Amino acid sequence: MDIKNLFSLGNFVPRTFEIGKKFPYSWESLAKDLVAGLTVGIVALPLAMAFSIAAGGSPAQGLYTAIFAGFFISLLGGSRYQIAGPTGAFVVIIFGVISRQGMEGLILATLLAGLMLILMGLSGLGKLIKFIPYPVTTGFTTGIGLLIFSQQVKDFFGLQIDKVSPEFFEKWTQYVENFPTLNPLTMAVGMGTIVVILLIRRFFPRIPASVVGVTVATLGCYLLKLPVETIGSRFGGIPSSLPAPTIPAFHWSTIKAVFPDAFTIAMLAAIESLLSAVVADGMTGDRHNANMELVAQGVGNITSAIFGGIPATGAIARTATNIKSGAQSPVSGMVHAITLLLFMIFLAPIASVIPLASLSAVLMVVAWDMSEVHRFVRIIKKSPRSDMMVLLTTFVLTVLIDLTVAVEVGVVLAAFLFLRRMVETAEIKLGTQNVGSELVYGSPEDQPHDMPRHPKDVEIYEITGPFFFGVADLLQDTLMTLEKKPRAFILRMGQVPAVDTAGIAALESFLSYCRKHHIALYLSEVREQPCKALERAGFIDSLGTTNLVAKVEDALEALK
Repeated sequence: MDIKNLFSLGNFVPRTFEIGKKFPYSWESLAKDLVAGLTVGIVALPLAMAFSIAAGGSPAQGLYTAIFAGFFISLLGGSRYQIAGPTGAFVVIIFGVISRQGMEGLILATLLAGLMLILMGLSGLGKLIKFIPYPVTTGFTTGIGLLIFSQQVKDFFGLQIDKVSPEFFEKWTQYVENFPTLNPLTMAVGMGTIVVILLIRRFFPRIPASVVGVTVATLGCYLLKLPVETIGSRFGGIPSSLPAPTIPAFHWSTIKAVFPDAFTIAMLAAIESLLSAVVADGMTGDRHNANMELVAQGVGNITSAIFGGIPATGAIARTATNIKSGAQSPVSGMVHAITLLLFMIFLAPIASVIPLASLSAVLMVVAWDMSEVHRFVRIIKKSPRSDMMVLLTTFVLTVLIDLTVAVEVGVVLAAFLFLRRMVETAEIKLGTQNVGSELVYGSPEDQPHDMPRHPKDVEIYEITGPFFFGVADLLQDTLMTLEKKPRAFILRMGQVPAVDTAGIAALESFLSYCRKHHIALYLSEVREQPCKALERAGFIDSLGTTNLVAKVEDALEALK
């Protein structure tokens, strides 16, 4: 990678600054952005509050996050259509951080995560994050969906539990033990909200179903004066003004304590925001700038933390809604944030009468949507057993242990399985000997036609595939199978695209073996990357440039 090109100004230009330059923009485009921003702002309103409440924060914190992070990520982002704010994926992480470190610890972790995201973007890691294996993302997404669903049971049924355990099995044990305290009215509000959402989705798919569901539930509870818990009764309402910016205190002991959580927040924010941007590209044909998007995510999370918000990232459902509503540029994302700000300033009292059961119902539907059960089942039924193992491991660790551990173990496990597949595809094959070796190829008809005739005391081997640490042992194993030492070895490397340090070490060991037994060693058809790597390591100097040949015939001619 060219470092100079990576850090050039042209690689870090927000899409907002390209309006009218790289894509056309008119008054008609502005009108479409205003409509889309207003629409997605209305959709985001109940979700922002619901996600924050589910994570252990206040509804106001969810709005602060959607306003500040949503505005700056749209302003500085690398996608034309990305909508950012609190998301379901963060609920479990935030809940755990608050349980361990308190709200101040969460604010500090969010700020540190923002700094990490900026560094990721500036270092060019945006494109690498996309390579996290599909079974890993599906496993932790399904696990998060199950955890979000589990967290909503108390408010959905109105169970009388003072403090719900963060542990999965303990939580469900509490639910079973306290199920007799169920509130029928609260459950009816929750069930009614889900029914309305499903009916709207079925018959009026263009209308934001969650907004209608919460509105109907709120009106019903207010008009009938139902005695159910609301945002106002638990949190005392929502402030009608923005908080003053505050920088959290930086103490080395606190930083050490929250650093692992900050890393988890940063990784999840990066993964989900780039997945959301990829979905937006697929819907529009646009191309996002991954590194610029990570920088914007970092700025958005830092701003959210300074104003008392929680972590934010790109929201796939809200981004899709933005596109379907006719968005043309990042202006729609900024309008979405301004819409939420205006609601908070002028209509905050209305939010205080929203029943918590209706927000729990919304999150249960969100949990079902994000769990993607059909994909989970398809991987189990139709994918290789190795992928199924990665999926189930990530899922179980997400639910029972921790999302950080789940992603780390899942990625490492997937990497090892990938290396095993690479080793299985790589070969060190014995070449022909006086027209062939039936031991390797079975019959003369199966032998390669480009292998020249050569003496019996010359062994020709062909290495295929990347020659890295997983394959290097094959060369040593090949030596162990030899019964009689030849006069010369010729290694064909035309099918080796790359070699690493372990591969070079194996060749050096092979060269030492050959010199100890007075065997000539030749490398033929070495490609550009392996040649440069061997030259830098000093192997070619040890081998001798005359023993590095363009083709096998040159080595045979030299042996004469």
